[in-house]
Amino acid sequence: MHSIETEQFVLKPPKEGDLPVYRAFFSDREASRFYGGPLRDDQSWRVLAGHLGHWHLRGYGMWMVVPKNGKAAIGGCGFVWPDGWPRRELTWWLMPEARGTGAAVEISNAAIRHAYDAYRWPLVETHMDDSNHAARKLVLKLGGREIAREEFPDGKTRSVYQLPRPS
Repeated sequence: MHSIETEQFVLKPPKEGDLPVYRAFFSDREASRFYGGPLRDDQSWRVLAGHLGHWHLRGYGMWMVVPKNGKAAIGGCGFVWPDGWPRRELTWWLMPEARGTGAAVEISNAAIRHAYDAYRWPLVETHMDDSNHAARKLVLKLGGREIAREEFPDGKTRSVYQLPRPS
């Protein structure tokens, strides 16, 4: 497991001590609605455990997004590929107070660059619920281009976007 840095943030693998951030995010009905929430505390723990396990099973995963100014983590960003899903994806979740600050663009660009340069992936992709307008807006800001429309194991059909390497 490894960390990466941006100008304002350190993206570091999660640890058990990050549970309060997971609980705060996943208990917020509006903030977590596209991520299976709201969740009880024990369910938030399972999400954290899954993110930790993903690093061990796949060699990559979600990072906690920690501001370099010493403030608390503002969310998570990274790559997941759950068993049975057709593709891996860049995904992120941010605490409500971090939205609209430019943080999502900065951390996403760092993660995308890392995937192309360090993991040597030929393609970085993401997908989201059709009604997640904020995520779609971010993907377009990142230069995302729709490359497929697929049904996923949860029964939802999603657009899949290719994300270019940031310049």
